[in-house]
Amino acid sequence: MRSSIDLPAPLAVTMGEPAGIGIEIALKAWTNRTERKLTPFYCIGCAQTFRNIAAKLEISAQVQTIEDPRETNTLFADRLPVLDLPLTRPPLPGTPQEEHVKTVTECIKRAVADALDGRADGLITNPIQKQTLWSAGFEHPGHTEFIGTLCAAETKPIMMLMIAELKVVPVTVHIAMGDVMERLSSDAIIEASRTTAHALQTDFGIDRPRLAVAALNPHAGEGGQLGEEEITIIRPALEKLRESGVDISGPHPADTLFHAAARSRYDAAICMYHDQALIPLKTLDFERGVNITLGLPIVRTSPDHGTALDIAGQGVASPESLIAALNTARAIADQRTARG
Repeated sequence: MRSSIDLPAPLAVTMGEPAGIGIEIALKAWTNRTERKLTPFYCIGCAQTFRNIAAKLEISAQVQTIEDPRETNTLFADRLPVLDLPLTRPPLPGTPQEEHVKTVTECIKRAVADALDGRADGLITNPIQKQTLWSAGFEHPGHTEFIGTLCAAETKPIMMLMIAELKVVPVTVHIAMGDVMERLSSDAIIEASRTTAHALQTDFGIDRPRLAVAALNPHAGEGGQLGEEEITIIRPALEKLRESGVDISGPHPADTLFHAAARSRYDAAICMYHDQALIPLKTLDFERGVNITLGLPIVRTSPDHGTALDIAGQGVASPESLIAALNTARAIADQRTARG
């Protein structure tokens, strides 16, 4: 996607939960635009709230309201462009309010629409407070599923988490541990692995991606003595994937899959549940993790952290994960453009 003057379209950044740290880290990212050589981006959210938070936290950012994302490239060097979707009242740091849910979701809808129409080269979503959205009637498990619906995605959107040293994809995501056995299936492993392999080719330029699959049980089940899921679910999935040409290994005991030597043997790890994927990644680099949605017709990334309500309004939130998400989104958008 390219703008009418043949420059890259900007990236869209949603404000996320206004009582959290999303607006703060967006402001801080913009103040690092020159030092970090950031691609132009505009924010979607309440412009007055951006101004209020900048003033309260003494962040040197001048907010400029825009009506068209195409204004971004001209303004970005001197002002932070914000496409204004006002809130009904000022947010209270650390205290989400259900009356803000409509604006929060409208920000996501607008960002997706801009990306689909080519006004943005991709979107970066700041964290939302899921419990507040669910209480107000939000019907999706989270950002990933909501954006997939908005895009009318032909395949199930898949969540990949990445840092410089590691890419991981959980097959089951935001469900209780007690439900993992019920949800885990050969088909789910096959779908996640195929989507991941395709994305590594199209979005990361890896012609022959190598996948490694984590076992579910300790010691990969010890031949069924510590659980049979490796025999009945995981191995049949891997056999079908290999037959279709996917370079995939496993199931590997999860406790030996993430050290440096093991990581050198694969491009992404397919994990069976949420924490199996995220614990090693966040241990290696807590501040720079990026959440990427695979299987979409648009580019979508997000900081790999939550709303951080406990530190909202204190001025101590780090923008590093958002900066990494911006850089990742730009790299993927450019890779897709280069591939045509």
